[in-house]
Amino acid sequence: MAVNTLYPTDYQLHLFHEGNLFQSHQLFGAHVFKESDKVYTRFCVWAPNAKEVRLVGNFNSWNGEGYDLHRVNNEGVWIIVIDQDLSGCLYKYEITTTQKEKILKADPYAFYSELRPNTASIVYSLKNYDWQDNHWMYRKQKRNSLSEPQVIYEVHFGSWKKHENGDFLTYREMAAELIPYVLEHGFTHVELLPLIEHPYDGSWGYQGTGYFSATSRYGTPHDLMYFIDQCHQSGIGIILDWVPGHFCKDAHGLYMFDGQTTYEYEDVYVKENPIWGTANFDLGKGEVQSFLISNALFWIKYYHIDGFRVDAVANMLYWQAGGESQKNEYAVSFLRKLNEVVFKAEPNLLMIAEDSTDWPLVTRPTSEGGLGFNYKWNMGWMNDILKYMEAEPQNRKYLHDKVTFSILYAFTENFVLPLSHDEVVHGKKSLLNKMPGDYWRKFAQLRLLFGYLMTHPGKKLLFMGGEFGQFDEWKDLEDLDWELQDFEMHRILHDYFKELMLVYNRSKALWELDHTHEGFEWIDADNKDQSIFSFIRKDKKEDTLIVVCNFTEVVYENYKVGVPSHAFYNEIFNSDRIQFGGSGQVNHKKINVIEEPFHNQPCHLEMTIPPFGISILRPVKTRKGTNSNGTKKVRSNVASRRTR
Repeated sequence: MAVNTLYPTDYQLHLFHEGNLFQSHQLFGAHVFKESDKVYTRFCVWAPNAKEVRLVGNFNSWNGEGYDLHRVNNEGVWIIVIDQDLSGCLYKYEITTTQKEKILKADPYAFYSELRPNTASIVYSLKNYDWQDNHWMYRKQKRNSLSEPQVIYEVHFGSWKKHENGDFLTYREMAAELIPYVLEHGFTHVELLPLIEHPYDGSWGYQGTGYFSATSRYGTPHDLMYFIDQCHQSGIGIILDWVPGHFCKDAHGLYMFDGQTTYEYEDVYVKENPIWGTANFDLGKGEVQSFLISNALFWIKYYHIDGFRVDAVANMLYWQAGGESQKNEYAVSFLRKLNEVVFKAEPNLLMIAEDSTDWPLVTRPTSEGGLGFNYKWNMGWMNDILKYMEAEPQNRKYLHDKVTFSILYAFTENFVLPLSHDEVVHGKKSLLNKMPGDYWRKFAQLRLLFGYLMTHPGKKLLFMGGEFGQFDEWKDLEDLDWELQDFEMHRILHDYFKELMLVYNRSKALWELDHTHEGFEWIDADNKDQSIFSFIRKDKKEDTLIVVCNFTEVVYENYKVGVPSHAFYNEIFNSDRIQFGGSGQVNHKKINVIEEPFHNQPCHLEMTIPPFGISILRPVKTRKGTNSNGTKKVRSNVASRRTR
């Protein structure tokens, strides 16, 4: 049946093929419409090389006879309008290729899919969810994330926590379990490994088939909306891992969609990614650009997503062509276009590039020649600091630059410092187990690593389980080892992490100037023989914190540290406190400042340096009516008033 008002306009089709139909999900896929008191379901698909396309599903016993889609233009857009409300029905497209082979494909634009291992698409409306996050959405428009605290909790939805029988928690159950946990720890955001529909659990969502389809493993799309809504009402932002570079090759998915290269490159040398066994999106093709950019806007509009961690940017920027790595100009243009479009729609979105290359200006605006992201994972920092921590303490002096090097480039981009899932899986060991030495030393060094993470310039990310010292590496088919909290040292580490987060969130000096030179100053970066580093963090009012890190187990008393001019300093945090499982080498009393230059600072102090420890010092500010030595001033104006 032809219903003219339900068909795409020539202008829509032009924009789609041009790469500028950024709401293509409103045209393609399955949509239920009401027209003149009748209800119709329209199906639209792009299959440029197909000879025929039929609609099959449980509403026609999977027999496409009489359900032929009509080709509406020469570029391969096909459509059919059914005069029924097919909400909830299963369907696929039966495509006849140029080789007269019949293949069944799920809908690339489907909003919902069958639970794996089944692969059909489901007609589903995303309307009628009653969002209650207006306050969050309003406040988000007023915020500047660059000068705010940001600690991201990276979560794999299927293995954070499970039912006793091994079943997944649903989206709604995770809202009840995860949100209080995140609030208790002080995380500002949750980053979710990809939630697009994917056939294989072990891909963790990075090899998808349904980019517009929230995975049915944990419930319906409305259930996911509920989860995000509840997070927002609790003040928690949601970041999605998003994969616009490559997709899986399962038969029902995007791969060779109409029997020939459609979503992937035609060039055999760049069509596939042999390392991951996936196909690369053809980012130079207009229809693929419309598909992917629409997908980003779709998650922002319908799911109120606060940001994307864009996966495998390095693999997009450089491709292997003929055995050689070459710059992919299609990807460069696409990423710039993507960021321009999403920031126009949502100026305060977080667009985070997972990029391990030295590509310049990743987080600079496209108008300045940049790629247009506003954050980039600092993969170099992560690799360097983990290599440093894994070394035996007596050998760290030979790796001194693994700590200092990151500051040389820390302000060239807006960085997120990740301790991510990639570093605690596939034989790499957990963070705790990477630390050398015996039981006590492992915990002491992990406390130090967390402290250094929180005081180094840049926003932060931690993969789930690290906060309580997961001893085994991440096991994606099981939930986290929550029973470890029955053991004292793990429970104490957990409490330590929460205390550290309190200090971080309350200290503007640790985040307000994360991305400028004004927020950081070395005190001593050259003490490689003792592996002690000291530096200053500052906020916009030039309030300061002094940070001293000792990466060996040697205790030093009366250790001299150069400091800015103040009368006294208090130690506000020490990872070696007894309550944290440490040895108690702390600075209990106010530390007097000696007005003699040291470390290129006007003054210095002498303090105890804890083993495998981090100390954070804050100057004791003089109040009005107080001398610099702490004694009260005689206020003559008060005396004069009394004599009148």
